[in-house]
Amino acid sequence: MTGDDGKGPVMIGVIPLALEAALTGTADPPRPDPGWPSWLRWTRLIGIGRLPYRTVTVVVDVLIALILFGGTYNLLFTEVRARFPGYPGFWLLVVSAFLAAPVVLRTWHPVAAWRILVVAMIYVSAQNWLDVPFVPGGAIATLFCLYSLAVRSPRQVTVGVGLITAAGAALLSGSVAFGAIAAVAVPLLVGSFVRERRAARAKLAEQERRHKEAEAVLKERQRIARELHDVVAHHMSMIAIQAEAAPYAEPSMPDRTKADLAQIRSTALEALTELRRVLGVLRTENGAETDPQPALDRLDDLIANARAAGLDVTSRTLGAPRSLPPGHGLTAYRIVQEALSNAMRHAPGAHVDVEIQHGSDALRIKVVNGPPAQRAEPSAAGGGHGLIGMRERAAMLGGEITAGPAPEGGFAVEAVLPWRDE
Repeated sequence: MTGDDGKGPVMIGVIPLALEAALTGTADPPRPDPGWPSWLRWTRLIGIGRLPYRTVTVVVDVLIALILFGGTYNLLFTEVRARFPGYPGFWLLVVSAFLAAPVVLRTWHPVAAWRILVVAMIYVSAQNWLDVPFVPGGAIATLFCLYSLAVRSPRQVTVGVGLITAAGAALLSGSVAFGAIAAVAVPLLVGSFVRERRAARAKLAEQERRHKEAEAVLKERQRIARELHDVVAHHMSMIAIQAEAAPYAEPSMPDRTKADLAQIRSTALEALTELRRVLGVLRTENGAETDPQPALDRLDDLIANARAAGLDVTSRTLGAPRSLPPGHGLTAYRIVQEALSNAMRHAPGAHVDVEIQHGSDALRIKVVNGPPAQRAEPSAAGGGHGLIGMRERAAMLGGEITAGPAPEGGFAVEAVLPWRDE
């Protein structure tokens, strides 16, 4: 029997990270030229800072790679020729290139650059060319690549790369294992910090962009509100003023006409009130309405206005009135309001029957008007939007509306607004 010392689960967790780093892991694509950091803006004084930042960094990487290439080749040529006289120098050039070129490749493919370095370092160590465990030029190139990899790679890839690099360094030379592990950890930690900082900045920039978009929407809503107020409210005010002034301009006007003008004035003022309420919503930041919305408790006022406009309206409520869910009262009010408005337009003087039924599963509304008592004026083109609006309101609550000619003549609107008891 073997005891479970906890190493098994740790190894199971480490293996996928190592496999992803060695085989499948990829880095983020290179960012567009980010521009010169603030602490390097002084380079504009000597002209370098006027060049594209990405171009300058690539040139610097090429220079570093050339220095590492020359130093590595010189070291290998001296040590290898001393141990193996006549060893081909061309192959030493190739190995030196593989140890230095990843410094340039790291800008576009940091994970691939690290993999090339790992293979090259293992190859040189296996050949036993040097007295030291690591090629100095290759070790320096590895530090550069580890930093770029940590900046551009997901966390799991960075951890896997760190594990493989540290384990390889410890296996190649146990005497310097601690120092090698510390040297590997520094660029990985710094790179990870830079990556997190960039992610935080990107998140902050995204939040600022959304805030600016919301601010632009709010400004547009306020502009629309001002235009509506300047145009529509002006005309509604003129209607109310003219309706009030007409009886004084024509004293012999029949009482019926005066009553109609008074009703026109009242309706115009009510429309102004509704318009200002809607404009107040447009001016708020999140569109939340602060004024109380009409509901069925204002149904009597709505029917009184319809009667004053010439409709013969009767209403009844069936079932025990209950506290309506949010939205149902407003939707019911608007449906009855639109049905009465249609009756006033298309069947002036007709009898209208309004029925509200509070059921156990739904609120049912029925508005039926008879044939018009007098000839209706032709309606303006483009009508029918009121019925569409009623259907949309009902659909939002999972309800439905049917509208059409009534069997006994006239027109009927029926709505069902279901609810669920909590």
